[in-house]
Amino acid sequence: MTNNDLAAHDLAAYNKELARRGFAEVAAGNFDVLRTLLHDDFVEHSPGNPSGKDAFIEFIAESPFASAGLELARIIADEEYVVVHYRMTVPGEPRGTAVVDIFRMIEGKMVEHWDVVQAVPDPEQIPHGMF
Repeated sequence: MTNNDLAAHDLAAYNKELARRGFAEVAAGNFDVLRTLLHDDFVEHSPGNPSGKDAFIEFIAESPFASAGLELARIIADEEYVVVHYRMTVPGEPRGTAVVDIFRMIEGKMVEHWDVVQAVPDPEQIPHGMF
């Protein structure tokens, strides 16, 4: 492994750990942790969600996401991107929603966000599971 490979591996591990700790804090209801994770010029790519750190945090804290149960399935990271895959459940929807969040990282800050959201179907429709 070259020094560049090692540096990329270390940065990937660092990004993954930032996402893991951030997810745990958000899942516990601590949205203030996003103030340390999001870049001031945070760009949101999901329709209807605002860009900008403060606007995005306010939006998330007031959305149904704020009271949802979050169950982490996996985190995948490299030196520039972090992918977080999890189940989100809200009252009245026991199967929940499968969510994949994709973050572009620069110097330990989330600078861009995309997501993919899918309702979890009946178990007989997914014999191998969603998670």
